[in-house]
Amino acid sequence: MTKNKLVLCGYMGSGKSVIGHLLAKKANIPFLDLDEYAQQKEGESISEIIKTKGEMYFRRQESVYFNELMDSKEAFVLSLGGGTPVYAGNHNRLKDGNVESFYLKASIPVLVERLSSEKEHRPLISSLEGIELEEFIGKHLLERQEFYFSAKHVISVDAKSVEEIVGEINSILSAD
Repeated sequence: MTKNKLVLCGYMGSGKSVIGHLLAKKANIPFLDLDEYAQQKEGESISEIIKTKGEMYFRRQESVYFNELMDSKEAFVLSLGGGTPVYAGNHNRLKDGNVESFYLKASIPVLVERLSSEKEHRPLISSLEGIELEEFIGKHLLERQEFYFSAKHVISVDAKSVEEIVGEINSILSAD
């Protein structure tokens, strides 16, 4: 039913982690979160890495860790960071033969609603309010969408439960 690797990409707040956990549980394979993996490898939080070593250092290391996982022989569900596909040609790995990749596509209003309640955990948007947050998300989505659309499949997540989205992904996997 599954290929070696199921990779979820999309903007922060699109549901990559929560969907990834349930998908991995149903497929009986491990769930990995690239942000958590990078934090483990670096021994500090992403916020700290960026503050002390800079965003470009983080993006280089993120790419190293992403490729390390993608080159492994292990089967897993992997949730990418929102910016992962944008840097270092990472989006090309979404097309690998042993990968089923999914862009979890959420609309700007849905992302604003979801992210407004979790801003304290999201350093990039912690100081943004209302229209500023909406414009920030819209600008980012516009810049990133071509990379997100490198995924083999696009799943709209608006107005769907986690179970419905996982069911949709499993239907796609069953059809392949």
